[in-house]
Amino acid sequence: MLIRIDPASSRPLSAQIAASVRRALTAGELRTGDRLPAARDVARSLGINMHTVLKGYQELKAEGLIDLRPGRGAVVTVAAPRSRARLLEAGHHLVALARASGMSDEETLALVRECLAPAVPPSSSATGSSTGSTGPA
Repeated sequence: MLIRIDPASSRPLSAQIAASVRRALTAGELRTGDRLPAARDVARSLGINMHTVLKGYQELKAEGLIDLRPGRGAVVTVAAPRSRARLLEAGHHLVALARASGMSDEETLALVRECLAPAVPPSSSATGSSTGSTGPA
């Protein structure tokens, strides 16, 4: 698996590393039980600090995509379905676009809530039926 970064990007290097792994999960290049490259090796090949790589790996661990164990390294977990990785990557992309557009986190959350609103079935509203009928027709 090849981890790629863009040093000219405004996105933090650790976030780029996490995104690169997410893309590999989405593409099926990584599967449950696969080991990620050692942080020291990634840092050396990219010419960055090892702690930057570890920060990216920690982000993936917090998302439930990998497990980090001393002496065993970073391993893709069972809880790393491709659909979740794809959604996480899309979410990170949305946040980056929103911030680049000058939106606050609160505005971004409001936008997501607005997108979710139509997905709520009308029958689940707490106000009840608007037709006033009490039973089936």
